[in-house]
Amino acid sequence: MLILADSGGSNGCRLKLWKYGLQHEICNRFGIEVTVAHYPTGTSKYNLIEHQLFCHISNNWAGNPLTDYDTMLNYISTTTTKTGLSANAILDKNIYKKGIKITKKQMDVLNIEFYDKNPKWNYTIYPN
Repeated sequence: MLILADSGGSNGCRLKLWKYGLQHEICNRFGIEVTVAHYPTGTSKYNLIEHQLFCHISNNWAGNPLTDYDTMLNYISTTTTKTGLSANAILDKNIYKKGIKITKKQMDVLNIEFYDKNPKWNYTIYPN
């Protein structure tokens, strides 16, 4: 699996919980390797999905008030482009813990390979 991450919020290139979660929730759980390439900070505009779809969502939304989740999800789900690109959105009602700390010991067991070129931003995590 290849993940192109924008390095913002919860998928930042320095976040231990992000890497730990990929190892345990994806790699180990499904037995697959995950390669991550982070966009440098401030360059998410080069993310093709964001660039090619978000402007259409904005046009579809046209500045109307987002009064509730259903309204927001409807604007996203009814957006299409001339070339047939469309989006789907669901509301995630899970409650996530805040302030989870990943220890050095937990990080030491990650099966992670950093690339020579920009190792902070490019790596592959393998199942344990």
